Amino acid sequence: MAEAELPAVIALWQAAGLTRPWNDPAEDIAFCRSSGHGEVLVLRRADGAIVAACMVGHDGHRGVVYYVAVDPAERGAGHGRAIMAAAENWLRARGVWKLNLLVRAGNEAVQRFYEQLGFEAQPRLYMEKWLDPGRRPTERQER
Repeated sequence: MAEAELPAVIALWQAAGLTRPWNDPAEDIAFCRSSGHGEVLVLRRADGAIVAACMVGHDGHRGVVYYVAVDPAERGAGHGRAIMAAAENWLRARGVWKLNLLVRAGNEAVQRFYEQLGFEAQPRLYMEKWLDPGRRPTERQER
């Protein structure tokens, strides 16, 4: 993703309902890219318009994708599959052999999409700890 595409990517993520008040997507992108282990990938139509995007990164052997989004007006055209294939290829090119992702509880349509791509639900408990408690969203914000 070129720096000039940042506003278009953020607008896409907002249109897809992926942003949250406590996460500044521009800050997330900058942090991802500064790590040296992540990137934001985009998929464009022939006219150059961005129709899909995701953030991808790895910890050395496990890859992860975030902010996977397709323009709501472009859904059903295979762009979701294409951006996920691009993320998988990005990870494979770096020697990563496993891809993890998180799906919000109750989002059955997205869960089915990932299952069709070969992902399997795992019996794991996701846990977190806020290292900067000042950034923790309130219970009201999380709803």
